[in-house]
Amino acid sequence: MTKNGAGIHTVGTMNPSDLMTSEPSSPTATELSTPAPDRATRAAVLERRRAKRGTAEQEFTSDFSALMAQVKEAGLLARRPGWNTLRFVLLGLGYVASFAMLFLIGESWWQMATAVVFGALFTQTAYVAHDAAHRQIFTSGKVGEWVSTIIGNLFIGLSYGWWLKKHNALHHANPNKAGVDGDIAPGALVFTPEDARERTGLAKWFAARQGWFFLPLLTLAGLQLHVESVKAIVRGQSSIKRRWIEGVFIGIRLIGFPALAIWAAGPLIGSVFFLVQLAVFGVHMGGSFAPNHKGQPIVPKDVKIDFLRRQTLMSRNISGGRFMGFLMGGLNYQIEHHLFPSMPSVNLHRVQPMVREYCRQKDITYTETTLLESYKIIIAYLNRVGLGEADPFDCPVTAQFRSR
Repeated sequence: MTKNGAGIHTVGTMNPSDLMTSEPSSPTATELSTPAPDRATRAAVLERRRAKRGTAEQEFTSDFSALMAQVKEAGLLARRPGWNTLRFVLLGLGYVASFAMLFLIGESWWQMATAVVFGALFTQTAYVAHDAAHRQIFTSGKVGEWVSTIIGNLFIGLSYGWWLKKHNALHHANPNKAGVDGDIAPGALVFTPEDARERTGLAKWFAARQGWFFLPLLTLAGLQLHVESVKAIVRGQSSIKRRWIEGVFIGIRLIGFPALAIWAAGPLIGSVFFLVQLAVFGVHMGGSFAPNHKGQPIVPKDVKIDFLRRQTLMSRNISGGRFMGFLMGGLNYQIEHHLFPSMPSVNLHRVQPMVREYCRQKDITYTETTLLESYKIIIAYLNRVGLGEADPFDCPVTAQFRSR
């Protein structure tokens, strides 16, 4: 393991030719349900597998299979009902205490402290919904869907159906892949020079300095999640199976919670309370997801990479141990989470040494840095890309993804 000048710990190196392989399916990615293949399709798949025997592509596929075998043998994929029961109990107590603060403090500016508590509580609730959506908590997929739907829409104000497609089907399957991963699609920020060059006027000026606006923009991340969720429900996005149920739940959350705040603290303080809570939620939530991929290699749409390297090379871990694990809901172990999305988040710190050592053996870069360093990397990257002059494939890691 080495540490470069930016404070990033890495394990191993990469051979560019190793990456230009056809792309096997993701063995552990949580995807939307698809019909079972017919006999002819299964026969064709088996024939392709026979043709690949002894090839480099089969070797890459077996790389992950060998790691998965180690993880299964260690029992780290088994669900943790006791741990998850404790999480639900603690969240329940957290809501009781938070609402007690809201109504007991009343019309006082001390409610801003309550707003911070609610912002953090909603983020911790989102982590549970995230884990349930990845089938880390419940054996039954249907139970997990209902729990995620209730938690996501009624408690967080986030459409489960919209998020499931965006996060699981697109992001996890193709992290940092241009034109596929919605997390790097152009919006307020741009993540590729090509997108930056299309900006004109004020948008161009902003893009050239977007890195400095990154942290302030996180205060709006919660609002964006609410808006995108409502838009998806109103439009009837195909991935939303229970449109009316989600609509009712999210309506209760987005209308009812501000109304409760105004009732308890008065119109002025209640309104400011809601805005502070929304900003804290956005910073906490966005600040937990952004460090894991932003500033990591962005892969051209036509480049195909095997599952193990695709999930490892485009992800970044955040050091800090169990405290950081609590703060980020286990997402600080992003490499391990992408490799084993159905693994209980409480087990990720236990599988990390296995994954790190395996990457060292296979000469696969394993990136880990501090939270502060990750933000520095993101800000510098966004400013560089926003100028529209820098090539995201200039750095030693990303240069190896260029199509040939």
